[in-house]
Amino acid sequence: MGQQADCQSDFAVKWNLQEGRLPIGRRIPSCPTRAGGDRRNRLSHAVFTSRVVSLLGLLFTLSSAGRGASDFYLKDGDTVVFYGDSITDRRLYSVFVETFAITRFPKLHLRFVHSGYSGDRVSGGFGGSIDVRLNRDVVAYKPTVVTILLGMNDGEYEPFDAARLRNFSTGYEHIVGTLKSALPGVRITLLEPSTYDDVTRPVGFEGGYNAVLRQYGRVVRELARRENLAVADLNAPTISMLETAKQVDAEMAQKLIPDRVHPSEGIHLIMAEALLKAWHAPSIVSAVEIDAAAATVSSVENTQVSDIDASNGFGWTQTDEALPMPVEMSEETLALAVHYSDFTEALNRQSLKITGLSPGKYSLMIDGSLIGTFKSRRLAHGINLATLKTPMQLQADAVYGLALRHNHVHFARWRMIEDSFRDYKMSTVEPAVSALDAVEQEALDLLRTTAQPKARRYHLTKL
Repeated sequence: MGQQADCQSDFAVKWNLQEGRLPIGRRIPSCPTRAGGDRRNRLSHAVFTSRVVSLLGLLFTLSSAGRGASDFYLKDGDTVVFYGDSITDRRLYSVFVETFAITRFPKLHLRFVHSGYSGDRVSGGFGGSIDVRLNRDVVAYKPTVVTILLGMNDGEYEPFDAARLRNFSTGYEHIVGTLKSALPGVRITLLEPSTYDDVTRPVGFEGGYNAVLRQYGRVVRELARRENLAVADLNAPTISMLETAKQVDAEMAQKLIPDRVHPSEGIHLIMAEALLKAWHAPSIVSAVEIDAAAATVSSVENTQVSDIDASNGFGWTQTDEALPMPVEMSEETLALAVHYSDFTEALNRQSLKITGLSPGKYSLMIDGSLIGTFKSRRLAHGINLATLKTPMQLQADAVYGLALRHNHVHFARWRMIEDSFRDYKMSTVEPAVSALDAVEQEALDLLRTTAQPKARRYHLTKL
C-alpha cells in the first residue's frame, strides 16, 4: 500500500488488522468521525493496553524461549481427550491446541479426541448422564491426558446460588475421581470456565453472570490444587481481550462472543493460548542469525542451516524442526485477537536475522516464492516469518485443514452414528463405526506426514 497514510478510515484500520500490518504497540492513526469528533481519545487507552500486553508477552517470551519438547506437557504417545460442553463441542480452541502441538512437535506421536457435548454440566446432559459420558466419550479412548471445561451451564445463567456451587463442586470431584480410578496415571488439566460477556453489553443482574463463573473457577482451581492437577484460567485472558477490543471498536467487540456465551474464533484462540501456556508451550518455532558479510551462521535454534552461497545474491538452505502456528488473519475476530494479545510473542516466533548486508533494500524468496522486500536494517534487527505468507505457513495451513477434517470424521462416527443409534439394535452400526475409525486413522497418518519438516531454499537479492 506504500506509505501508511497519516489518517486511516475505520475500514483501513480493520483491513490492516486483518493483514497483520500493525504490530502491537504501534499507534493506529485515527480519522475524524462523520460528526467531526476524533477517535484518538477512544483509542489511547487501547494503545496503552496493547503496549502493556506486548511487554508482558516479551517477558513471558524471555522466560519461555528455551523451552522445548522436554518441558512441554504433552509427550510422545499421548492421547488427549478434550471434555466439555458446547464450547468444547465447537471443536475450535481444542483444534487450535491440536494444530499447535502437531506443527510445533511434528516428531511426537499424538492423538486428539474432541468430546464436547452441547448443554453439558457436571451431571451430564443431552449426551447422557455423567457416567455414561465419561465411560463412552473419555475412558473408551484410553487417554493419557484429559482436559475438562465445564461450568457455563452449571450456574443456570442466574445470580449466585450457594447450593448450585456445592453441586458443581461435588459433581466435579466425582468426574476427577472417576477418571483417576478408570485411567491410572492419567494427567488431567482443569479449565476454569470460559467467559460470559458482561463487558460489551449491560449485565443482566447485579454483578453479572461472569462474576458467578469466576466463583466457579475458584472451585476448579482449588480442586486442581488439592488433586495436584494442571489448571488453566480461560476467563481472565478473554475478559482482558473484550475490554481492550471495546475501547477500540465497541461494535466489533460484540462480535467476539456474539451471544455472550459461545466464543468467536478470536476468543477460542485466546483460550487455546491460555491452555498452551499452562502446558509450558515454547514461543519459538525457529530462530536463525546469519552474518552475510562473513557468510557464516551466528546462531540457530530448532533448525539447521546449510549450503550458504554468496556468489549470486545471498542464499542458504534451512530445515526447521517445526512449523509456525497458522492463523487466518482474514477472519476479523482472529485478526483482532492476534493484534491485541501477546499470542505472537508468546507462542509464534519464527525469527530470521541477517546482519552484515550492505545498506539497501532486499527481496526475500523462499522456494522461489517472493515473501517480501525488507530494508537491510530491518533484516539486521530481525523479522518474524510466522506473520508472513511463507511456504512453511502454507504447509501449516494444510495441517490445520487436516486437523479439522479428521475431527469432522470423528464427529460423524461418534455423534451421527454411535450416539444417535445407541438405543437401537442395528447390525450396521458397528461396521459403520469401524469404517469411520479407519478413515480417521488414515487422516491422522496423513496429518502427521504433512507436518514433517522440509528443507527450504532462501535467497536474498539486493534491489
